[in-house]
Amino acid sequence: MNYVLSVINPYGANLMMRICEELDLPIVLSTPCRGTATRSMLDLLGMDSRDRRLFMTIASPEQTKKLIEEQRRRLYIDAPGNGVTLGVPIKSVGGAKTLAFLSNGQNVKGVPTLNFDYELILVIANQGATDQVMDAARSAGARGGTVIHGLGTGSKNAEKFYKVSIASEKEVILIVSAAEQKAAIMKAILEKAGPDTKAGAITFSLPVSEIAGFGLAQPSDR
Repeated sequence: MNYVLSVINPYGANLMMRICEELDLPIVLSTPCRGTATRSMLDLLGMDSRDRRLFMTIASPEQTKKLIEEQRRRLYIDAPGNGVTLGVPIKSVGGAKTLAFLSNGQNVKGVPTLNFDYELILVIANQGATDQVMDAARSAGARGGTVIHGLGTGSKNAEKFYKVSIASEKEVILIVSAAEQKAAIMKAILEKAGPDTKAGAITFSLPVSEIAGFGLAQPSDR
């Protein structure tokens, strides 16, 4: 099974929900987010805003392919600026009932092979550090990213005001990268926006089993 992330323009949100319902996907969550495109890139693509909507769901490999097919057919996701979808393989699930629910009762066995052409780099940085992180990532070949606003909940290092912990606001930056570029991008982020800088960024990566959108070349297209 895959944890599927889809970043689309807000005007396509209702259609995206209908597609998920038609495919009988068990869990669909959505949240506002924004792209990292520069003003010049937005002008080039004829876009007015970086506002986006992130959809998260669980899908079998077959459902993932069908979801991408429908997004290409009805949301035109392969057109520049219309979005990107990627599937992250799920390695383990907590309990038989959870597995039955997420797989719609299908017999799912085995551990996925974690060796793919693309990877998802996740960067957690202090609020306002997106430009610093993305400047570093682009210097190593990254094409762009998606930003989600978050709130840190760590207790050990949290600042306190009158004995009340104050969680710091964070930005989660998602960057899709070709596997061979991942190490260079992560190294650049750590050197220019890492824990010892004002950005305070930490980063890790996950394998991507399916990808569509933003004109990224598929393995079969090479």
